[in-house]
Amino acid sequence: MALFDSLSPSLARLIIGHISLHSAMAGMRMAAPLWSLDQKLGAFTAGLLVALFALTQVFIALPAGRYADRHGLKRPVYAAVAASCAGALLACAFPHVITLAISALLVGGSTGVTIIALQRHVGRAAHSTVELKQAFSWLSIGPAGANFFGPLLAGVLIDLAGYRAAFGAMALLPLICFAMTRQVSEPPSQAQREAEGEQATAKKPRAAWDLLREPMFARLLLVNWLLSASWDVHGFVVPLIGFERSYSASVIGMILGAFAIAAAVVRILLPLLAHSLREWAVITFAMVMTCLLLAVYPLMPTALSMGVVSVFLGFVLGTVQPMIMSTLHQITPEERHGEAIALRLMAINASSVAMPLLFGLVGTAIGSAALFWIAALMVGSGARLAFKLRT
Repeated sequence: MALFDSLSPSLARLIIGHISLHSAMAGMRMAAPLWSLDQKLGAFTAGLLVALFALTQVFIALPAGRYADRHGLKRPVYAAVAASCAGALLACAFPHVITLAISALLVGGSTGVTIIALQRHVGRAAHSTVELKQAFSWLSIGPAGANFFGPLLAGVLIDLAGYRAAFGAMALLPLICFAMTRQVSEPPSQAQREAEGEQATAKKPRAAWDLLREPMFARLLLVNWLLSASWDVHGFVVPLIGFERSYSASVIGMILGAFAIAAAVVRILLPLLAHSLREWAVITFAMVMTCLLLAVYPLMPTALSMGVVSVFLGFVLGTVQPMIMSTLHQITPEERHGEAIALRLMAINASSVAMPLLFGLVGTAIGSAALFWIAALMVGSGARLAFKLRT
């Protein structure tokens, strides 16, 4: 089928591996705050646990990017698999707020390292802008699929067998990533290109932060942050609203899962449209629609109606990451792709650390629904920046 012409066996393995490891984080990220709410520890503690999944990624991103620039795909991914398994097993063996916090740091950090290594590998393997959009559209199915499978599996296991069973299942998922990555070969010329890159770097040391002096790159990071914050709002506030409305963990998982399925579906279709899509136009449209959907989301009275809006929001936000990554690879030097990806990850995860804490405080003070409206205002005000990404 023409739909799968741009999906190579190697890329398919990476997608499966990405889904498995990212599912562990997505499931843990839903289960941990629900556990804290079940223990009557409050919305702030729930927000703190969610924030910790991003905290490690803020500090490890740049070293991970440079490590990936030097060593390629497999070494970073293998280390990430080990850390993710260890973190989830710790939560399974000793479910306590402290161990869950440590688990969040390990599982979240491992996911960040994997994302950097995979995105760098896929970007360097592409040979044109069309291939970039196609490859990143396929790869971006990973987080979308994981955000469906992980929370749904965790929610069902929590309802059927309790939190320990859910944490234990999350510890097994990264092993699939290990198995898939072992079967992937590095690009034939990568070792030579990395050696040349290291020599150039040794002669002319450069700070990663100088990439921020490029107006297009800085603008891209800000747009990415606004849209990523919208994703965080949805992932954090839906469980809060669901808990307030006495929805079961399975129902909450299904609402989040509907969002993830929609994001995955649109990303499957994007490779077919890659020839005709312009990155800046897709991103601008996504910001406008995200603003409108977030504004109406808390007005939905039932789980079904929330699920419907969740699907539309998934369709819209699902288009963003492939366009962001395609643009990023076009505006940064090839030998610095790892650093550029790392800076992007640092920006969105710094937000993911701060925002849930803020969400918890604001949600406690003025209610969960207001968080959607605040996010809608932020995204809407940033739509003009996306329009300026035209190249």
